[in-house]
Amino acid sequence: MQFATLAFVPAALSYVLAALVPAAMLATGLAQARRRRSAGLSARSLTSLLVRAGLVLIALEVAVWYLNRARGVGWMFVFFAVLVIAMQYALTRTRWGRSAFAVGGNVEAARRAGINVRRVYTSVFVAASTLAAVGGILAAARLASANTSSGTGDVNLNAIAAAVIGGTSLFGGRGSAYSALLGIIVIQSISSGLTLLNLSSSFRFMITGLVLALAVGVDSLARKSRASHGQA
Repeated sequence: MQFATLAFVPAALSYVLAALVPAAMLATGLAQARRRRSAGLSARSLTSLLVRAGLVLIALEVAVWYLNRARGVGWMFVFFAVLVIAMQYALTRTRWGRSAFAVGGNVEAARRAGINVRRVYTSVFVAASTLAAVGGILAAARLASANTSSGTGDVNLNAIAAAVIGGTSLFGGRGSAYSALLGIIVIQSISSGLTLLNLSSSFRFMITGLVLALAVGVDSLARKSRASHGQA
């Protein structure tokens, strides 16, 4: 409870942490562009990388400045951001992550490629259950209470909607941790907006479900398009 409700990042440190994000993006983009050019492939220009990093820097610093007008940035949010970055690294930079994407894309092809499909399934479910348990602990700490109805309501809907709206495919093989982060921002924006308008929770469920249905429809059409072009 202390960590979830009363622990906030010092103002000076919060600005530094916000600046580290675009700096890491710029360094990663430069390294990737260097590798692509060395392989004879097209790559982002230095100008585009600097512009993107600059826009992210401005957006994050403004957000941090606004939050520091009150209590500041909570350490729990920093912990959440670190989890997202760690999962993104695990999914894109490790053998386990590549195996998970391969199994999600085509189970039989992954099995024929020598991937232990059963082990991948088990590890993914263990990781999902662990993250769900961590989320439950943080949610209980944030609300300073827990009961038999905790975790019910629209929690599952929001979890699925966050992934799908962010671009993760329900058919498998596509998605990222950053996608889920973008999706949950959209979901919480909808929820906060409807709450500020003093509308009942039923409207929130309907609008969230509608956005989720649209995202699934777009994903299905995109998957059929990729299949017709031999890219599925």
